[in-house]
Amino acid sequence: MRNIQTDSASTLSAQPPMIHVCSKLAKHDYVKISATSFLESIIRKKTDPASIGQFLKSWADLEADDYMADGGNYRFRRYSTFSAAPFGGPVQLEPHQPHYQKVSYNHLNGGVERMFAPFKQETIENPVFKAILDFGSRTFGALSPFSDWHIEAHQFRIKATPDGGNPIPEGHHQDGVDYILIMMVQRSNIIEGETSITNLEGHKLKTLTLMEPFETVLLNDHKVAHGVTPILRLDPDLPGYRDVLVITFRRT
Repeated sequence: MRNIQTDSASTLSAQPPMIHVCSKLAKHDYVKISATSFLESIIRKKTDPASIGQFLKSWADLEADDYMADGGNYRFRRYSTFSAAPFGGPVQLEPHQPHYQKVSYNHLNGGVERMFAPFKQETIENPVFKAILDFGSRTFGALSPFSDWHIEAHQFRIKATPDGGNPIPEGHHQDGVDYILIMMVQRSNIIEGETSITNLEGHKLKTLTLMEPFETVLLNDHKVAHGVTPILRLDPDLPGYRDVLVITFRRT
């Protein structure tokens, strides 16, 4: 078995066999996986460079988030829901439905059913996206093997405005689910965007900045909260944005 090299107790920088990912997540309630390691874990599902390129380019075709209670026009997204069977079972697309969060989890935009544009069909059928969903089902399914799962997937683009674009406008928070997968897609002409992870008492456990495509963080949403600092343009005369994929898993 290939050895796991870590740059901290909860960061995996070599290829992450599922048992090591699950062990780190169970022990620390978060784990960071390097871009190379995460890509290797999904390439084993026979993804190809063309599919990877098409998947990343799909973030150029998101729609404006019209539900921003702060009046901001800096967030663009698509949203779809899925389900997964126990024991890391297959993931299936569910009928399109609104996204809802309680105000206790999202004081800015919670308490409202928000109907976002769904993922495009070619994205849903993309082998890379399928492999990422499969990775989540197998990983979280190993931690809770008898659970069925409700899965919500979000494509986000945050544009860096002159005053800064806010990746998490509701602030440091939990999502009200069981597990969260956050994957960097692309950073373009921006600085900042630092992710912080704390325990529920507010003590900081980790700060990190997702930089490379496919760099990924997994979180136990019951045990930790997370936030991201606003992003600023590196060159104020050029557009800047931060693209991420967020997938949440909730037991049903």
